[in-house]
Amino acid sequence: MESIRNIYKIGYGPSSSHTIGPSKACLYVKQKYLNATSFEVILFNSLSLTGLGHDTLTTILRIIPNCQITTKVDKSKHPNYLIIKSFLNDQLLGLDEFESVGGGKLKINGVIESSGQETYPHQTFTEIKNYCLENHLDLYEYIKKFESDLTFIEPIFQTMLNSVKNGLSKEGFLPGKLLVQRRAKEMYHTFMKNDSRRGLISAYAFSASEENAAGGLIVTAPTCGACGVIPSLVYHAYHNKKLKKSLILKSLLVAGLIGKIIEVNASISGAVAGCQAEIGSATAMASAMLCYIDNDSIEVTECASEIAIEHCLGLTCDPIMGYVQIPCIERNVFASLRAIDCANIAKGIVGQRKISLDMIIKTMYQTGLDMMSKYKETSKGGLAKAYLEKIKNDK
Repeated sequence: MESIRNIYKIGYGPSSSHTIGPSKACLYVKQKYLNATSFEVILFNSLSLTGLGHDTLTTILRIIPNCQITTKVDKSKHPNYLIIKSFLNDQLLGLDEFESVGGGKLKINGVIESSGQETYPHQTFTEIKNYCLENHLDLYEYIKKFESDLTFIEPIFQTMLNSVKNGLSKEGFLPGKLLVQRRAKEMYHTFMKNDSRRGLISAYAFSASEENAAGGLIVTAPTCGACGVIPSLVYHAYHNKKLKKSLILKSLLVAGLIGKIIEVNASISGAVAGCQAEIGSATAMASAMLCYIDNDSIEVTECASEIAIEHCLGLTCDPIMGYVQIPCIERNVFASLRAIDCANIAKGIVGQRKISLDMIIKTMYQTGLDMMSKYKETSKGGLAKAYLEKIKNDK
C-alpha cells in the first residue's frame, strides 16, 4: 500500500473529483504538449451532469482558456471520465483519457497515479492490526515505522484550522442558483453563548463545508465533499480542548491510514459508490482519530470505524442542481457528531462485535456498485429530483 500522504490534499473546492481532478488533467496536457495551440475537453457522466454546479467548467477554463468543452453520457465509461484532445492548429497532437477516481486522484491513460513505491507491506486493516499486535505497536507507531517523512501533516493541520477560521468570518450567500445562506458565523456566536460543545463542533463543520462550497482552500479529508468532518473536530480539539498539537497531528495520521485502507480496498468517490464513500469514509477516519486521542486500543479503533461506515451504508449522493451544498453541508455536521458517538459506543461494545472493518469496507463498496447511477452524483435522483419537481410544481 502506498503512502497515506495523498489521502489529504490541499486544494480549492467544491469537489475533489470534479474540480481538483480535472484541473490536474488540464495541467497534465498543457505540460505534455507545450506547443499545443488549442484543446478540446469532453466530459462524461457525472462530470457532465453536475459539472456546472461543481465548478468543473470554470476550473477547466481557468487553466485552458477558450478551450472547447462538450458533455456526454456513456454508462460504459467511468462515472468521472474525461478526454482531452490537444491540437497544433488543425493537427491532433494527442488524445489523453482520464478517470477522476476520488479525492482528486487520477487514472491517466489507464494508469493510476502512483508514487511508484509501496510504503506499507499490508493492505487491509486486519493485516495491519495483526502486525501491530505481534510487534506491540499502536497505529501511529505503525505509520512511523514505514513512512520516511511525516512532516507533510503539518500544513494539512494548519489548512484545516484555516478553513474553519475563514468560514466563521463569512456572511452572505454561497455561489449558485440555490441561494444558500452561510450559517456558520451565526451558529458559532449562538453556541458560544450557550456553551454548547456539540453546537460549536456543528458550527465548525458548517464553516469548513461552506468554505468548500464557495471554492475556498480546504483539505480533502478524504474528499472535498466531506472536508468539514475531520477539520471541525481538529479545530475543537486544538482551540477548545487545548490538546497538544503533537497529539492531534498523530491522530490525523491515524485517520489518514483508515482513509487509505478504504481508498485501496473500496472507493472514496461519490460518483462510484455514493455519499457513503465520502461521508462514510470521513466518519470512519474521524472516529479513528478520536480513538487515538483517547488512547483507545486498536480493537476499539477498528470497532468505531466499522460502526461509522455500517450506519452510512446506502447513503446516496444526490446534490441538488449539482451544487455541493444541499444535502452535503449538513451531512458534514451530522458526520462530525456521529464520529464522536461511534468512538464512545465502541468503548462499550468492542468485545461483542461480529463485523470487522474490512468486512464493512467491502460491503460498502459492493453496495455502491449495486446502487443505481442516478443516486451517484448525477443529480438525477433522490433529493435532487424531488427538489426540481417541487420548483416545477410551484411555478
